[in-house]
Amino acid sequence: MASDVVILIPARMASSRLPGKPLADIGGEPMIVRVMRRAEEAEVGPVVVATDSREIAEAVTAAGGRAVMTRSDHTVGSERIFEALGHIDPGGETKVAINVQGDFPTLRGDDIRAALSPLADPAVDIGTLVMEITEEEERTDPNTVKAICSPVSPGRFRALYFTRATAPSGEGPLYHHVGIYAYRRAALERFIKLPPSPLELRERLEQLRALEAGMRIDVALTRNVIFGVDTPMHLERARALLGGA
Repeated sequence: MASDVVILIPARMASSRLPGKPLADIGGEPMIVRVMRRAEEAEVGPVVVATDSREIAEAVTAAGGRAVMTRSDHTVGSERIFEALGHIDPGGETKVAINVQGDFPTLRGDDIRAALSPLADPAVDIGTLVMEITEEEERTDPNTVKAICSPVSPGRFRALYFTRATAPSGEGPLYHHVGIYAYRRAALERFIKLPPSPLELRERLEQLRALEAGMRIDVALTRNVIFGVDTPMHLERARALLGGA
């Protein structure tokens, strides 16, 4: 696949809170197809779904997309997309892999472009997104991951830490991390070869492995509404926003 950038969407059927969620109907399409369509709108490179499920692969191909089968023993999406990248581009021509989670149906093409934008700086290894927290309950919710970051330029920050705690303290905005990652290929390869780090295990946040290894993560600010679908309530909220059964 001769492209500098590829978007990879890891997807699996196993979900303790919402089994089979990639195929959940939103507006007449499976959720994974809805996410694929949004990724295509970014127009930054080919879009490929990486999955261990034949059902997901069939839904993607029926919608005109491309799916790559991967092993079933991956525990995190970064491992799955790295395997898929090796399948589609064994020659190493692709320089950037964007990991878009398959349960983000409200993601937009401009969000993906925003996550990619920090890589214009050669010092940055990984680009990602944040939203400003506006709901009071999210400030203390451990399921809302906060990015502690330092301004670099308007709408862009350097990530210093990620946490489930309410941080930083004091006056000022808090930022909710959105789990989309634009990896330089070399950074992705380094990352998946690293062992889980102490803070990663403590916070249960994979991105801390990169920070602890000295990798630089920069974040772009989005003002769009983005959330992951993890529960039936999340699914109903996505259907209400996007239209669907």
